[in-house]
Amino acid sequence: MADTSGGSLRAILFALGANTGIAITKFGAAVYTGSGAMLAEAIHSVADCANQLLLLVGMRQARRPESAEHPFGHHRVVYYWSMMVALLLFFVGGAFSVYEGIERLLHPEPLKNALVALAVLAVAIALEAVSLWGALREIRKVQRGRTFWRWFHETRQSELMVVAGEDIAALAGLMFAFVAIAAAMATGNPALDAAGSIAVGLLLMAVAVAVLLEVKAMIVGESAEPAVRAAIRAHVEARPEVRHVINLLTLQWGEKLIVAVQAEMNDPGSAAALIAAINAVEASIQQAFPQARWVFFEPDVRRRA
Repeated sequence: MADTSGGSLRAILFALGANTGIAITKFGAAVYTGSGAMLAEAIHSVADCANQLLLLVGMRQARRPESAEHPFGHHRVVYYWSMMVALLLFFVGGAFSVYEGIERLLHPEPLKNALVALAVLAVAIALEAVSLWGALREIRKVQRGRTFWRWFHETRQSELMVVAGEDIAALAGLMFAFVAIAAAMATGNPALDAAGSIAVGLLLMAVAVAVLLEVKAMIVGESAEPAVRAAIRAHVEARPEVRHVINLLTLQWGEKLIVAVQAEMNDPGSAAALIAAINAVEASIQQAFPQARWVFFEPDVRRRA
């Protein structure tokens, strides 16, 4: 199995560059036009930039070496930072947008230069679409024929999942804001702009909750993806040293994997030969699946009813 961290890093850097430019443009347009939906979008873009920086921090910390206190290293720290990103997306992006929209409903103000806001949003939609395309391109490399939603549920790449969720929410939010401002400009009703801000916020909160639920499962402890588990089992069962796989356990540890195998061995003839056979199987697993950083093998006898 190929290392997947490179794809996540490319997607994060792609999104960070796009969102930095978008945030600067949106803030200028929000001040110039007085649009609540535009201000909500600007705050969202700033939150996205901060989120991507946090993901980079997590990926850097995950590379710390193993130690006596952390015998399996710090690989799972990426789950913590992914959870922080989802919380920021919920509160800084979503809750703030809803609050801003409610304030605009209670204290409506006419839009100024709405055409400028629409132009900025159109450019931002194009840039965000390019960012989403970059994330989806990395996802397709590991999707293996699955639908996007199935990949989202089964993936153990929390960083790539977060970036994809952010990009989808951002693109949909931009479209909401565009429609809201256009409707407010056409009708002269600023309440429609405020409604757009609330819609953007609710969307961000929904995406954040979906990401949080998936990251929670990773923090609790998930096995490798189903296809990877099946491939490891098939690999072990095909080894000439192994008669039958009794049990196979996997635990995703960041981008690394812990594998524990309980198997009935073909008669090796001696204790030394048994040890050599076990070592050969363990080495073959790590060669075929480089993600399997730790492999534990227990020879046993299958108990028949």
